[in-house]
Amino acid sequence: MIDTETLQKFRDILGPKGFTDDPDDIAPWTSDWRGRYHGTAAAILSPASTQEVSQVLALANRLGVAVVPQGGNTSMVGGATPPMDGSALILSLRRMNQIRSLSAKDNLAVCEAGVILSTLHDAAADAGRRFPLSLGAKGSATIGGLISTNAGGTQVLRHGTMRALVDGIEAVLPDGSIYEGLDALKKDNRGYDLKQLLIGAEGTIGIVTAASLRLVPAIADRAVGWVGVETPEDALALLRMLESRLGGMVEGFEIIADDGLGHVLSHIPSTRSPIETRTPWHVLIEVDLDEQTEPSAAERLEGALAEAFEAGLAKDAAVAASEAQAEAFWKIRESLSEAERAQGPALQYDVSVPVARMPAFMTQAAAAAQQAFPGTTASSFGHLGDGNVHFHVRAPKGTSDGPAWIAADGGRINAFVHDAVVAAGGSISAEHGIGQMKRTELARLASPARIATLRAIKAAFDPRGIMNPGKLVPLDGEG
Repeated sequence: MIDTETLQKFRDILGPKGFTDDPDDIAPWTSDWRGRYHGTAAAILSPASTQEVSQVLALANRLGVAVVPQGGNTSMVGGATPPMDGSALILSLRRMNQIRSLSAKDNLAVCEAGVILSTLHDAAADAGRRFPLSLGAKGSATIGGLISTNAGGTQVLRHGTMRALVDGIEAVLPDGSIYEGLDALKKDNRGYDLKQLLIGAEGTIGIVTAASLRLVPAIADRAVGWVGVETPEDALALLRMLESRLGGMVEGFEIIADDGLGHVLSHIPSTRSPIETRTPWHVLIEVDLDEQTEPSAAERLEGALAEAFEAGLAKDAAVAASEAQAEAFWKIRESLSEAERAQGPALQYDVSVPVARMPAFMTQAAAAAQQAFPGTTASSFGHLGDGNVHFHVRAPKGTSDGPAWIAADGGRINAFVHDAVVAAGGSISAEHGIGQMKRTELARLASPARIATLRAIKAAFDPRGIMNPGKLVPLDGEG
């Protein structure tokens, strides 16, 4: 544990508002979002400015005290959980929650790391703009965390991940120096792109304190549709048809196995199937227009779906008749993870494969997993347009002790699924990051060149190893 004299030095920098060692205040922030990882911390450090972050890291580096950066603590892979031995302090960015500027003219917002995603959505809407990244945790996830994990979400098809939406970054490096890179330059050819290096680094080489974020025009007209299809291959053919017919207007294209829909209808109140026909697979589509034009978004989507019926790609379909109905369609998609948890113990995987291989992976990997682990059931849903698959393996029916099942079979199932992902040319992490949950699997499956490069970058930026220890970068001896 960190001694009281050391803690006092951090208290002197931050004052009473920025320092707490009250165990009751600390406790909610020492476990991960899913409750799988737990740690211990002697204090939470909560700087209110970039300068205070700089002073904290300079002191931590000098004393060799590890820090775990934390935003909304919504990591799905234990990426913001302190170690169990109490050797690290939590460094919370939640007090740094100002939108420094927002310009509709420049289509740019400069936000501090602690700004909650939904807060940015509201501020952009007030200016007639929007920040085109959304996810289920938008009410608690923070900008700094979204950048540090290169978050994706449901709008990647049109707008890309956080990498595509961040035009500039301000960050504090492990020695306390400040990287001032908020200028949103379209061209900057001064060597290594430190902005992109910090995006997705999970707080292992520096702490993002602010970012310049790209805004887009507010949606003037949208249409949301639900389509029943026979196979994932038909879903992909439907996507390509829509892209050919509607181009960049297609903003969302989600594929859901029918059993996933069934879990939502069983466990989530006030949900109903958008279509009467229960097909093996379902597709949720959103088409957005930046300007009110004729034909409307709904008319364009209906016209394209008529072609899909003629081509035999759609078995049944519905286009939302109101904004409330559109939100009801999306509620099904956004409730899938909650419904899966209610269904019973399961292992969830956030993976990606090349888009062309995603349909085969979704069906073949599920069948292979069920055969390899009798009694389990497997299915998936995901962002078909970018190859991101959320693949779930559920415990055999009647399993009452989920942790015991995971302890007994989880390792073998993890290796089986990840091997299938790699065999398909994919990645074991699509949008949730590596954290501590996938670190050993990354070491097992990644190329020696990738592992060596990760370690070299970590060592160059953070030679004392104080930044988010045990996350992302495989440890010595792993790999």
